[in-house]
Amino acid sequence: MQLHFMSTPILICDDSSFARKQMARALPKDWDVEITFAENGQEGVDAIRAGKGEVVFLDLTMPVMDGYGALEIIKREDLPAMVVVVSGDIQPEALARVKQLGAMDFIKKPINEEKITHVLTEFGILSP
Repeated sequence: MQLHFMSTPILICDDSSFARKQMARALPKDWDVEITFAENGQEGVDAIRAGKGEVVFLDLTMPVMDGYGALEIIKREDLPAMVVVVSGDIQPEALARVKQLGAMDFIKKPINEEKITHVLTEFGILSP
């Protein structure tokens, strides 16, 4: 019998194409993932509903629907997404609010592979 390991569906939700590319490049190299990009919270929520965001890297400041709005819907609909907020805005109130809305953690931009690997390992998404 052949064991088939599914790649992890990753969603990168950011209105900046530069930030999306940078985030994709910062993911651990040996992590088997299938990446979907979204440009705002609404596209992000739609992608999560479609099963494309088991792990979500979510920016807060976006047009149409921001990261807070997306987090509220994910929480309200109990969508199966582990959300890591990635933002330049790291004020204590922002951190408290995203945690309250169910985000696992907060990574400050600019991001790097080390930070991402640390968070993913800490939450048991990646094995050390």
